[in-house]
Amino acid sequence: MRRGQASFEEDSQNQPAVGHWKTLMPSKGSKEEPETGCQDARGVDETQSTEQLNVSRLRSSSVEIREKGSEFLKEELHKAQKELKLKDKECERLSKVREQLEQELEELTASLFEEAHKMVREANTKQAASEKQLREARGKIDMLQAEVTALKTLVITSTPSSPNRELHPQLQSPSKAVFRKGHGRNKSTSSAMVSAASQNVTPEPVSHECKEVDSILFAEFQAWKESPTLDKSCSFLDRIYREDVGPCLDFTKQELSELVRVAVEQNTLTIEPVASQTLPVVKVSAEECGGPKKCALSGLSRTCKHRIMLGDSGNYYYISPSCRARITAVCNFFTYIRYIQQGLVRQDVELMYWEVMRLRREMSLAKLGFYPSEM
Repeated sequence: MRRGQASFEEDSQNQPAVGHWKTLMPSKGSKEEPETGCQDARGVDETQSTEQLNVSRLRSSSVEIREKGSEFLKEELHKAQKELKLKDKECERLSKVREQLEQELEELTASLFEEAHKMVREANTKQAASEKQLREARGKIDMLQAEVTALKTLVITSTPSSPNRELHPQLQSPSKAVFRKGHGRNKSTSSAMVSAASQNVTPEPVSHECKEVDSILFAEFQAWKESPTLDKSCSFLDRIYREDVGPCLDFTKQELSELVRVAVEQNTLTIEPVASQTLPVVKVSAEECGGPKKCALSGLSRTCKHRIMLGDSGNYYYISPSCRARITAVCNFFTYIRYIQQGLVRQDVELMYWEVMRLRREMSLAKLGFYPSEM
């Protein structure tokens, strides 16, 4: 456009100025007046034709410039569109990569959480089994220590002149040998007694009990199993508290019974055997804690082989075998439903129901005074 304008300005400067015409009056006595008028008309025509030519040239040059400019702009537009398409494809590819990475990250996080929960469950199961084995081992050790002490006492008191009849059952009469007091834990010293007793006592027939699911109890257990909780407001636990837990932990000493119930619910109660050499640690009154010969829960004079501690108080309370059986039955029930709540029990619903019923039967027997002889 600039080149066309420059050529137009140069042409316009070279052309004579046209626009003002003077009327030539013919002078008197002049003979060349017609020729002068014709020349002027020819000049005007030439000037007009030149101007028209210049205008057409300018128009043609401007059209060419516009066409070239439009072609150049079209090419630039086409290039820009190609670049935009390439950028759009790159953005789509990057978005797909980002979505894939996010999905992989979510899957990895979920797998890590699942593995962590699995490890925690396994650790809790192993810890519970280890604690149970430790308690059983401690009980066996204490029992074996007591038996060794008793055997030492029997050996010391036995002489050839006056043999101890406990060590020599063949010296006893058959009637007394059968009804020997105590329990024979050591097989080496009680084998003769067991053989003598087996000759006189007839074996009892094994009874096979029948079972039938109670629809109401099973429906309550199923409702509780869908969302396990330790809240006593649900119908399942409310019934068990009323029928089993409450009566089983209802001892003569009401205040101590309430503390024991709270400790069992909070899983902070500790039961440990009493060694024969251990002296009672009394931090409160002796009447409240009881002693090796008096139960702190029932207030009766009983031989107490175990003692309990509530939380971290440091106060020990001596309990009789019957009270220990009642507390142990309730603790076993709460331990099992805690395992169900934590998802550690992987069994069929009916099998879990019958295990709960078995634990309820143990609580019922314990509250009625029945307990194993090894208690």
